[in-house]
Amino acid sequence: MRTIQTVDLVDARRIIDAGIAEADRIQSPSNIAVVDAGGSLVAHVRMDGAQLGSVEHSIDKAHTSVLFRSPTGDLARDSEPGGQFWGMALSGLGRVLVFAGGVPLVSGGEVVGAVGVSGGSREQDGAVAEVAAAAL
Repeated sequence: MRTIQTVDLVDARRIIDAGIAEADRIQSPSNIAVVDAGGSLVAHVRMDGAQLGSVEHSIDKAHTSVLFRSPTGDLARDSEPGGQFWGMALSGLGRVLVFAGGVPLVSGGEVVGAVGVSGGSREQDGAVAEVAAAAL
């Protein structure tokens, strides 16, 4: 049997707190989600003023990032017409999101979860997600 590392609630809270601090700093109220190594939600926060429609987006970005072990912004380029993953956004029962804001969480060279951020621009979501992920 293989033991799989994954994030826990303590990790998720630290990651979310770092994301909130960055979102505040750049003035981008955000939804921030953390999923475990299997893509299940560990924790989520919707900051005051964050878009209601972005709640599911943040969760799905994290889910996509852990499943494909890649930042979602990188998947966007590959899923364009002619790309190696063209059409992937149509998979996963609509949960696969291929725009910036999802970042895998890596520990000891293994993906142990992911963070997803939504509510701002592509650049803002990506920046908040990168800072949040670095808090692992």
